[in-house]
Amino acid sequence: MDDRAIQPPGWARPKGYANGMVAEGRLLVTGGLVGWDEQERFRSDDFVDQVRQTLSNTVQVLASGGAAPEHIVRMTWYIIDKQEYLRRRREVGAVYRETIGRHFPAMAVVEVAALLEDRAKVEIETTAVIPA
Repeated sequence: MDDRAIQPPGWARPKGYANGMVAEGRLLVTGGLVGWDEQERFRSDDFVDQVRQTLSNTVQVLASGGAAPEHIVRMTWYIIDKQEYLRRRREVGAVYRETIGRHFPAMAVVEVAALLEDRAKVEIETTAVIPA
């Protein structure tokens, strides 16, 4: 587990996320990013494809601000179908590890009735801290 992750004594180890993170440095936050390309075109309506694109978009925004995936301290995922997320979580996990690596920050996943972009199936906000 990341040495910045907070794990209270006696708590079960979380799977795929951290209960908390400690970081010091410059803060970089993303807006809610969705699974479209740089020209705001959806190339797929598949949930996992959109997760892949959204995570790729996240990495690109981080890089533009001088950060990398290992600087992420928090992610909030908004999804429109909890059952699809649960059914496909192994695929989501594989795509996450391909894009972000084996870095698991504090995370929340929230099911919402809809997202602003009609074709979007996932939207992710990310907070990263770039070490001084």
